[in-house]
Amino acid sequence: MLAMTRKVNAWSFALLAVLFSLSVQASSLPDFTALAHELKPAVVNISALQEPRPQPSSQAPGEHQQVPELFRQFFGQQPNQPQRRHKPALGSGFIISKDGYILTNHHVVDAADKVMVRLIDRREFEAQVIGLDERSDLALLKIDADDLPVVALADPNDIAVGEWVMAIGSPFGFDYSVTAGIVSATGRTSFGDSYVPFIQTDVAINPGNSGGPLFNLAGEVVGINTIIVTRSGGFMGLSFAIPMSVAMDVAEQLKTKGQVSRGWLGVGIQDVSRQLAESFGMDNAAGALVASILPGSPAEDAGLQVSDIITEFDGAPVELSSDLPHLVGRIKAGNEVQVKIFRNGGTSALTVKVGALPIENIASANNKSLHQEDTERLGMVVDNLNDQLRKKMGVDEGVLVVSVQRGDAAQSGLRRGDVITLMNGQRITSVADFEKVVAGFVPDMLVPIRIVRQGRPLFLPLKISAKSQ
Repeated sequence: MLAMTRKVNAWSFALLAVLFSLSVQASSLPDFTALAHELKPAVVNISALQEPRPQPSSQAPGEHQQVPELFRQFFGQQPNQPQRRHKPALGSGFIISKDGYILTNHHVVDAADKVMVRLIDRREFEAQVIGLDERSDLALLKIDADDLPVVALADPNDIAVGEWVMAIGSPFGFDYSVTAGIVSATGRTSFGDSYVPFIQTDVAINPGNSGGPLFNLAGEVVGINTIIVTRSGGFMGLSFAIPMSVAMDVAEQLKTKGQVSRGWLGVGIQDVSRQLAESFGMDNAAGALVASILPGSPAEDAGLQVSDIITEFDGAPVELSSDLPHLVGRIKAGNEVQVKIFRNGGTSALTVKVGALPIENIASANNKSLHQEDTERLGMVVDNLNDQLRKKMGVDEGVLVVSVQRGDAAQSGLRRGDVITLMNGQRITSVADFEKVVAGFVPDMLVPIRIVRQGRPLFLPLKISAKSQ
């Protein structure tokens, strides 16, 4: 009997020890209850609506390529019935000013015909798209409302790997869902030539969370949730957010100028592997190896050479080639910075006068390339191509689309960066050609446009609306 009593007591003590341990662990974990309640009002649900668009047929008569459905009438076929209205693309955003400015992702509202914003009190507003920036995947919206709840912004230098963070958004349309995790890494720039040093987290982010805020435990926004790495289409523990230092700089430029200007060097770069480092006589495999230099670029003017290894830019170390684009992009065009390089077995420094990223420069310098009436009619701005852009775009002639707003151009599917080579069967070699052809458009006219997009030619149907006249 005594032995049994001792055994029961031993089990009781063991159970109490486990419960005490769990209690201690629970007390050390953050409680997000108050934060979620306090911060939700400044988060919004975003619906990006698109009008129905014609679908391409599988094959036009006598052709072995796809032809847009509306062009079938030019080949003697009748178009199919119009599609139903697309389901809205859902996303998230958050309010950054009491008078209604909202930040979200570019990909949430890109090419939308109407953007609707819903607040936590169920009020809905049609938002004005103030500006879009595809490179940073950011968009600035404005709704007609006052005295709105706003988020607080974190000090960009305070975020640390391992700290707790919380996301609020609308994954798969489930409004105001709260998820939490930790910061896994900072300064992630392994997404092509990204101009954004992403914050990596293990917070559960899914479709619909895009554009929503990432908060720290002080209730301050540290980033904008934007990318997940997944094999299934859903959360797998790798989520990425745009730091607020980048987001607010982009937002201010979109608000004041309608576009974003970035610094530009004009170099092609690659990582320095261990073998390359040894071949160049470097002790450490770090830096951005200059593989090519564009003629007439700031890099060439500064004396940079192919095979130089950039190890520091404007006082910031360059560990990987992916570090360089966002370091350069944050510098205003015309500013001079110090660049440290490794060349011929030794280190040296150069002074580089940073230029403007060409396509951004074109957009900012040529907002008056068209007569204002033509810009308003079609909802786009175009500019002439220079030799450098012809080579880069892989075209011999055409005009570059440098801006697309709401209107006929957006409805047709035209995008910034497209090169227009034909309009209504007429060659377009300059802005003058473009203006001449556009001047002959009348309401309800359906115009075939040939463009080159990322090296691939395709046709788009441009419907001229009555309201554009």
